Amino acid sequence: MPTAAMLDDIPKGGWIALMVLGFIVFWPIGLAILFYMFWSGKMHGWRNGRSHACGNGGFRRHRSSGNTAFDSYRDETLKRLEEEQKEFHAFMERLRRAKDQQEFDQFMNERRANEGGATAS
Repeated sequence: MPTAAMLDDIPKGGWIALMVLGFIVFWPIGLAILFYMFWSGKMHGWRNGRSHACGNGGFRRHRSSGNTAFDSYRDETLKRLEEEQKEFHAFMERLRRAKDQQEFDQFMNERRANEGGATAS
């Protein structure tokens, strides 16, 4: 069996254990294993191929399932979820602004009260 085929047969947990062991024994070995895992693509898709949120707040688009009705339903659902996510973030931003304004107003009122009390003394 060629070496490359043997490396492909190692399970994902085995790669992690190998990398940790490599760092313990001699750190360049662990680093080399980590680079190999990135280079070979073994670090991608470790979540069983499910869709996960991307860093930009959207969702990854799936390949066609072969069923156009399901694909359109999935796309509509993902679009709706993205819109709900945007609305939720906007709502949370409004709440933060309102809370900040309330805290600032409270601070200013206390400051005015303290200044008024200090001048009366």
